[in-house]
Amino acid sequence: MKARRLGAVAAAATLALTLAACGSGNSGSGSGGADGIKIGIKFDQPGLGLKKGTDYTGMDIDVAKYVAKELGTPEDKITWVQAPSAQREDLISTGQVKFIVATYSITDKRKEKVSFAGPYFVAGQDLLVRADDTSITGPDSLNGKKLCSVKGSTSAQKVKDKFAQTVQLQEFATYSECLPALATGGVDALTTDDAILAGFAAQPENKGKFKLVGKPFSTENYGIGLKKGDTALCQKITDAIKKMQSDGSLDKAIANNLGPANYKPGPGNPPTPAACS
Repeated sequence: MKARRLGAVAAAATLALTLAACGSGNSGSGSGGADGIKIGIKFDQPGLGLKKGTDYTGMDIDVAKYVAKELGTPEDKITWVQAPSAQREDLISTGQVKFIVATYSITDKRKEKVSFAGPYFVAGQDLLVRADDTSITGPDSLNGKKLCSVKGSTSAQKVKDKFAQTVQLQEFATYSECLPALATGGVDALTTDDAILAGFAAQPENKGKFKLVGKPFSTENYGIGLKKGDTALCQKITDAIKKMQSDGSLDKAIANNLGPANYKPGPGNPPTPAACS
């Protein structure tokens, strides 16, 4: 009898461990859960993903928090990880982050390495100019002007190749370094995604100094990057994006973070997220 009782106890313990392992596996396959989650973001994009001390602000931060909550992870269980553009695919494929929300344009080349949920937002390349400048009305009016070119970016070169062959490209290390030059006349315009430009213009220290030309000339579909082939997580994030669009939370995030620059989302917003595959 004693032996049978011990055997029953051992069997019950084995079953409990097996069930626990199964439960753990299901949680890890898609949702961060209450144990926490690591999310990749930009640390240096005002209005989108900005780190100041221990505070994180921006539209992408709001999107990431909303998605994490829908996955069962409270805000205080999120670990924010800096995700520079050139490192995003590596951060995902090596498991250093669960997903990335960082002005991450969906492209066929990137989809070879990672999967995307979304898009959740459509941006477009535009121009930022001084608030009192009426001479620049679009990329084709930049001939003879000085355009800020950032190392590693193709945005300014695209303007030169397609719209204004005699534009003068002035190279800087970062977009934030372009702003003082733009304010003082060292350059006449700055170009990148309109949402990024609006984020810079919306900062209190830049109030009244700059304006968006407001004529986007490209289409950038921002998606949430995740491990390639993780369709379960992709579907959960897609559902969260759709809910954020339908309940007005995304519109609120855009208005709160980019509204001070009088930014209005361009054509294609809000986008319909693609099916996960």
